[in-house]
Amino acid sequence: MPRQLPPAPARLLGRGAELAALDRELRALPAPGGRCLVLAGPPGVGKSALAGYWLRARAGEFPDGLFYADLRSHAPGDPADPAEVLGAFLRALGLSGVPAELGEAAALWRSATARRRIGLLLDSAATAAQVRALLPGSEHSVAVVTSRTRLTGLGMDGAGFLPIGLIDRSAAVELLAERVGADRIAAEPLAADQVVTRCAGLPLAICVVGARMAARPRQPLAATAEALRREADRLAVLRLDGETAVRGALDDSYGVLDPEAGRLYRLLGQLPVAEFTPGVAAAAAEFSPAVADLTLDALAGVHLLEERRDGRYRFHDLVRLHARERGRAEESPGRCRAAVRRVADHYLATATAAEQLITPSHRNLARDYAQPPCHPVEFTGESAALEWLDRERDQLAAVLRDAARHDEHGLVWQLTDAMWPLFLRLRPLGLQLEAHELGLRAARLAGDRAGEQRMLTSGGQALRNAGRPADSAHWYRQALELAVADGDPRAESQARTGLGHAHRQLGELPSARGQFEEALRLRTAIGYRRGVGLLRIALGEVAVDAADEAEAVRQLEAAIADLTAVADPYEVSRAQAILGRAHTVAGRYGQARTVLETAREGFATAGAPHWQARTVEWLGELALAQGDTARARERFTAAHEAYQRLAAPDTARLARRLESLPPEASKPAAEGS
Repeated sequence: MPRQLPPAPARLLGRGAELAALDRELRALPAPGGRCLVLAGPPGVGKSALAGYWLRARAGEFPDGLFYADLRSHAPGDPADPAEVLGAFLRALGLSGVPAELGEAAALWRSATARRRIGLLLDSAATAAQVRALLPGSEHSVAVVTSRTRLTGLGMDGAGFLPIGLIDRSAAVELLAERVGADRIAAEPLAADQVVTRCAGLPLAICVVGARMAARPRQPLAATAEALRREADRLAVLRLDGETAVRGALDDSYGVLDPEAGRLYRLLGQLPVAEFTPGVAAAAAEFSPAVADLTLDALAGVHLLEERRDGRYRFHDLVRLHARERGRAEESPGRCRAAVRRVADHYLATATAAEQLITPSHRNLARDYAQPPCHPVEFTGESAALEWLDRERDQLAAVLRDAARHDEHGLVWQLTDAMWPLFLRLRPLGLQLEAHELGLRAARLAGDRAGEQRMLTSGGQALRNAGRPADSAHWYRQALELAVADGDPRAESQARTGLGHAHRQLGELPSARGQFEEALRLRTAIGYRRGVGLLRIALGEVAVDAADEAEAVRQLEAAIADLTAVADPYEVSRAQAILGRAHTVAGRYGQARTVLETAREGFATAGAPHWQARTVEWLGELALAQGDTARARERFTAAHEAYQRLAAPDTARLARRLESLPPEASKPAAEGS
C-alpha cells in the first residue's frame, strides 16, 4: 500500500485554525470528483509541513494509499511533467506499463483509483493545469495542493482555498524553544523575542536559526539576535520574495559551517538534480563517500538540507536559491560547472554499469568522461541495477536536459544510450522519445557517427513502441543510409531489422519480409547467431500474418534452436509463443497448447508480464478455435486484465474482442483434436 508522504513534524505549532479548517473540509459531503484543497502562502511559511502533518494524522481516512509528488515549481530546470508523476503513481499501484500520452495516463489513473480512498500531497505546484491532470476524480479522494500562488483555475474543479500566513509570536517562541530548550528562552527572553521578530514569523527561518543555536549551547541567544540584525540591514536590498528573514537566518547558519560543509553546500546548489545521495555529494565536492555522508548529515542537522527517505536529501526551495547564490559568489564559474559535470559523469558511469549488467548483448559505445568517476556504484545483481534506474529516472532526466542546455553533446547522447535498459524494461515512452530526440541532435552536432547510428536505431524502436511506425521507418532509413555509407554490416543489419518491424506494423508484409531476409543474410555472414535467431522470429511473425503456416513453423523452430544454443531463454519463449500461434492457425491444437503453456512458464520466470498476457490471449484464441467459448472468454478476460495493469495498447483491442464473443458457451472439441 503506497505510503509516500515525507517525514512530518511530531508537533505542529500555531496551526490550530488551519487544521480545524482542513477537518471541516474532510467532514463535508463528498464531492463527485473528490476534494481538492489548495494551501497557498509565501515561501518558508510551512505549507508542506502543514499538509503532510494533517494527511498523516488522518491516515485512517485513506486506507488505499497516501501519495506524494514534488511538482518542483521553483526547483532547478523545468517543473515536474504531470505524465512522469502519473507514471510514478501508477507504478506504485502495481501497474508496470504507463501510457506516454498525458491524457491516456490521466484516464488510467482515474480508472485505477475510481473506488479507492486515497490521499495525495501535490507539493509546490506551478499551475492549475499541472495539478488538474493528477486529480484522481474519485469522490473518496482528497488532494492537498501547496503553492506560492492561489491557483484560482482549480476553482473550476471545485477546489477549496486556504491561505497560509505567518505563525503568531507565541507559537514562534514555542517553536524556537523546541529547538534550543525552554531554559535558554527563559534565561534570555528579550533576545528570544528579537530572534523571533527578525525571523518574521516564518517557520523555516525559525527552524534554521534554532538548529544553529542548538549546535552552540554556550553561545548567548543575544549573539544570534545581533547577527540577524546585521544581516537584515546588509541584505535589505536583496529581498527574497519580499522576505529578508530567511536569507538572514541562512547567512547566519552558513557563516559558521566548517570549510568542507560550506563547499558542499555551495556546490549542491549548482546541481540540476532535486535530490542528493552520498554518491552524488561525493562526486560534486570530490569527497570520499564516507565524508560525503557525514557532511550531508551535518547540513541536515542545521536545517540546511531536508533528509528524505532511503538516505536521500533535498533543499527547501529558498535554501537552494541561497546555496546557489553563495556558490556563484564564492566559487568560479569553472569550478561550479566542473562540479555539475562530475555529478553527470557519476550518473553516466552508474547507468553504464547497469546497462552492462542488464543488457550485456547491447554493444557498448564510447563513454567520454571529463574525469573518470572515483566511486562508481557497484550493483549486487540485475534487479538492483534496474531498481536504481527506476529510482533515479527523474535525476537522469534532469542531468540529460542540463547537458543539452549547455551543449555537452557527447554526454547527452551517451547518457541516452546508457539509459537503454530503463527504456527497454520499464518503457517510460515520453522520456524515451525526448531523450532520443536530444541524443540524435547531440550526436550529429558532435560529429559522432557511431552515436548518431545508435540514436537512430534505438530511437526508431521508441517511435514504434509509441505507435508511430511511419516515423520509426523514417529514422531507420536514415540509420540504413549511414550504415551502408560506412560499410558496417552489423549496423546495416540492425537498421534493416528495425525497418522490417516498422513495415510490418504498417501492414507492408512483402517489404518487411525483404528487409528481414537481407538482414538475416548479413548476420549469417558475420556469424552473429543470436541476431540470426531474432530475425527468424521476425520472419516467423510475418509468415503467421500472411497465413503461411509451414514457413512460420520452419523459421520459428530454427529460431528456437539458434537461441537455445546461445542461452537466451527469454527469446526462446518468444519464439515458442509465436510457434504456438502458428500451430493454432494450422489446426494442430495439441501442439499449440504444449508450446504456448511452455512459453507462458518461460515468461513468468523471466519476469515478462506483457508477453505473459499475450500468450494467455493466444491460449484464448486456441480455445475459441476448439469451440470452447467459455474457456476463450476466461483467457481473454485474464489477458485483458493483465493488459490493463500494463497500460498496454492491446487493452482496447481485447475489450472489443470480448464484446464480440457470443453469450452462450459452446461444447468444447476433444482435447488435442
